[in-house]
Amino acid sequence: MTVWSPNLTTIHVSTKPTHLSIREKVGYGLGDTASNIFFFSVNVFIFYFYTDVFGLDPGTAGTLLLATRLWDAISDPLMGTIADRTRTRFGVYRPYLLWMALPAGICGFLAFANPDFGPNGKLIYAYVTYILLMTAYTAINVPYSALMGVMTPSPEERTSLSTFRFVGAFTGQLIISLGFLPLVDLLGNGDQGVGFPKAMAILAGLATVMFILTFLNTKERIKPQSNKDANFARDFGFLLKNRPWVIMVAAAILTLSSAAIRWTVTPHFYKYYVGADTTPYWWFLDKTTFVMTTGTIAFIIGVSFTGMVSRAFGKRNALIGLTILNGLTVLAFFFIPADAYGTMVLVNALGNIIAGPTPALVWAIYTDVADYGEWKFGRRATGLAFSAAMFAQKFGISIGASLCGWMLAYYGFVADQAQNQETLNGLRMIFCILPGILAIANGVLLFWYKLDEDTLKTIVSDLQQRREEEES
Repeated sequence: MTVWSPNLTTIHVSTKPTHLSIREKVGYGLGDTASNIFFFSVNVFIFYFYTDVFGLDPGTAGTLLLATRLWDAISDPLMGTIADRTRTRFGVYRPYLLWMALPAGICGFLAFANPDFGPNGKLIYAYVTYILLMTAYTAINVPYSALMGVMTPSPEERTSLSTFRFVGAFTGQLIISLGFLPLVDLLGNGDQGVGFPKAMAILAGLATVMFILTFLNTKERIKPQSNKDANFARDFGFLLKNRPWVIMVAAAILTLSSAAIRWTVTPHFYKYYVGADTTPYWWFLDKTTFVMTTGTIAFIIGVSFTGMVSRAFGKRNALIGLTILNGLTVLAFFFIPADAYGTMVLVNALGNIIAGPTPALVWAIYTDVADYGEWKFGRRATGLAFSAAMFAQKFGISIGASLCGWMLAYYGFVADQAQNQETLNGLRMIFCILPGILAIANGVLLFWYKLDEDTLKTIVSDLQQRREEEES
């Protein structure tokens, strides 16, 4: 049987399912644990590091986070193209887990290093190391994402593999939520300028080992063949005509902008508005770490409801409802007084339980959108669709993080000082109102996404018939 691969080449796949061992699935999941050690530490702590440890102005840091993402517009599709054309005895995508593991770890450490430079030197250093880290992340994460598509032709095994990937991703997020700030405090003896580089060195080393373990415990089974008819411009043109894909890309920008705003100013909100510090609040966890850890655990619990809400309401309707409800919990934070920390923990946990199923729903919908593109235009450009969606997510994160920097500068934020009431009110607006509005706007936008379950059944049936005809 001939099908389209994720990267615009044809592949010949046996219809016989390939069963994957638990070891291989766990090995693949470790790759997303490693990825999220970098992804989550950057999204939650890099802005705080730049403003409160490295000494950059918040507006300058915000501009940095947006400007450097312009490189992603080039590097993401470029990396996909390079990986597609890679041919080694280890496979097409898998070798990058070995080649880029150590460079990614080194770049992760350098991004959180704290060299004693002057203001201009620090700014140049931040730009260079952040771009290097994002480039290394792209060079290992794009091939890693594509690897799942060539490990097995079985849809059921791919679904199982995706589940292991999400477990790995949330494990990486939990490691950062639970361990980053305590490690910083422990290794720096209260000096964050010393603690941040040491903590990131340990975490980056852990991620490096995990990437190598993923390489050692996975195997590519689907062999790509060159397709002379592949045309990037034409396939991208088909994507732009794919209305469900366009809506999901716009939704990705709104979703990740909202999430990035919350991630970026979480340390600032609890440090300056709530009054949290590194003093243990429960066991060895300070207040910021405690609320992040309980939120992550609640998110993982929420993930377990994915199948239930999908079956009950359909992917589209479930995603709309959960997105709007989560936006309302974010808005609710604005009305919680600074001394009601317990209420904050509970509301944050509730919001994360509600949001838990949404990532799996989104990635499943991206697959549906790819099916729609093949059904509508006779061309399956899954890799291009996913890489463009990944860039949209990164762009959304950049917009959110940049808005935080610019707005904090506008409200007169000065690091490591008691903030006046105007600045605190601005911080609350940034943390509660802005991301809440963006989340609700995303839920409203999704009403224009029209691929409901009945339509998808028709698409899947038609595509199956086409493939059977091609095979015969």
